[in-house]
Amino acid sequence: MTDIAELERRITAALDRIGNGVGQLAAAPAEPAADAAEVDALREALEAEKTANAQLEERVKSLHTQHDAEVRALEDKLKEAVSSGREAMSQAAALRKANQHLQSSVQGLRDAAASGATEPHLINQAMTSELEGLRALRDGDRAELDAILSELKPLLKEASDA
Repeated sequence: MTDIAELERRITAALDRIGNGVGQLAAAPAEPAADAAEVDALREALEAEKTANAQLEERVKSLHTQHDAEVRALEDKLKEAVSSGREAMSQAAALRKANQHLQSSVQGLRDAAASGATEPHLINQAMTSELEGLRALRDGDRAELDAILSELKPLLKEASDA
């Protein structure tokens, strides 16, 4: 009989274990449902992050495009400034040359006047030198005005667009 009692106790323990296992299996589908909701929430969060990332990438591309346009505009301004500077230097060199020529012509006239002689070719040369100096000065002024106008045009355009 003790064997029967022992077997009965073992069968009861086995049935209890089976009952616990079935209970755990019955409870198990509830956990995947909670996991499914969590997975859905994580997927939504992932999609939101992907959207935010795509927006940031577009913004970075836009900023790069804007930056490149600004760099090109600055490079163009630099080229214009260099060109204007070269032109101004050329004008200044022409003005210096004309002034040197004028000074030598005036000195020749002084020397001729000091000796009491008037030399028509010296007067002619002095007038030609003076005219060259005036032309060089006018060209320098024109270059300066062109540089000022080139700086004012964008400002005037912005003011008229506004």
